[in-house]
Amino acid sequence: MFKSFFQAGFECATGYNRDGEWIDLIEDTWHHRHVDEDYRRLRAVGIATVRDAIRWPLVDRGGGRFDFSTVRKPVAAAVRHGIEVVWDLFHYGYPQGTDPLADDFAERFAAYCGACARYLRGRLPGTLWFTPVNEPSYMAWAAGDAAHFAPHLCGRAGELKVALVAAAIRGIDAIRAEVPDARFVHADPMCRVVPCDASAAAVAAAHHFNERGVFEARDMLAGRLRPELGGSPAHLDVVGINYYWNCQWVLGEQGSWLAPDDARRRPFRELALAAWERYGHEIVISETSHWGEHRAGWLDELAGEVEWLLARGVPLRGVCLYPILGMRDWHAPRDWMPMGLWDIDHAGGMRRVLHQPMFKALLRAQRRLQRHLPASRRA
Repeated sequence: MFKSFFQAGFECATGYNRDGEWIDLIEDTWHHRHVDEDYRRLRAVGIATVRDAIRWPLVDRGGGRFDFSTVRKPVAAAVRHGIEVVWDLFHYGYPQGTDPLADDFAERFAAYCGACARYLRGRLPGTLWFTPVNEPSYMAWAAGDAAHFAPHLCGRAGELKVALVAAAIRGIDAIRAEVPDARFVHADPMCRVVPCDASAAAVAAAHHFNERGVFEARDMLAGRLRPELGGSPAHLDVVGINYYWNCQWVLGEQGSWLAPDDARRRPFRELALAAWERYGHEIVISETSHWGEHRAGWLDELAGEVEWLLARGVPLRGVCLYPILGMRDWHAPRDWMPMGLWDIDHAGGMRRVLHQPMFKALLRAQRRLQRHLPASRRA
């Protein structure tokens, strides 16, 4: 399905954080300046598929006008280095003057998606891949309940999730009108919670979250929930699973994540298997990583889970290391987070510094999974 099984994601969040500060991680990491070198480095370590961004707030000028000048360099670099891109079209940030809960939001997003498809059509070889709305479930909570991102709402996560999925469906239709064979990876967190106590109410709440809440956005995309939105299995396409070290916690205790050795924690294989069995679609780990000294161990552990799934015929088509570069903290932009395959020397011209333990873990994982992959996807 993809040019390489191991993939890389460039953190591309835009928007206003919880303090009302504008963030743009593509600019902060200087990926917009170093995209050619960033892509070249990826090919050198056996990665040929990336998640990268078209930033809606920078492209959509209003009144049906679109400026793709920020997309030219990544397109040229992708062609030059043989990189396949899954284009992230809406990563939290949206143009000023728009309202995600307004009636015309989905229409404006669809016009932008169609313009993106027209721009890319003919400029890149092979299949065009898109993630229309990144993490609708997380954004619904972060922007509609916790007020961490614009529009900084509380108590309206359910409405916002429906609005985001409705926009994604309209965006998919607009893209397919321009590029009928376009494909889609819908990246959304795969989380699990445990009850805070043994009471019937706590157990029921955790069960509802695990069996319904975490799947709501995907169910709407697939047309299983809120069919009036126009979703269908074809809209869902590839099920993207975003999974990090902090994706399992005690319900009601956000920020209190289950320790790696907590007996209540479930292995990743069970969560991925549940997603596949629910939809029967091909799946991809669309984001995964740890930080600091935990990076290599996380990848070693994940490789074992992936091998277990592949050996049992689960159609897992890729693992995206995300973010592939160190990044600023969204809500503390002066703090840098040591993540990814390369750290960033932000005091020395934003130089990329290979994190040797993570690199060695990637080599181990590539070797470990070779026998499960077709020759075309081996590093």
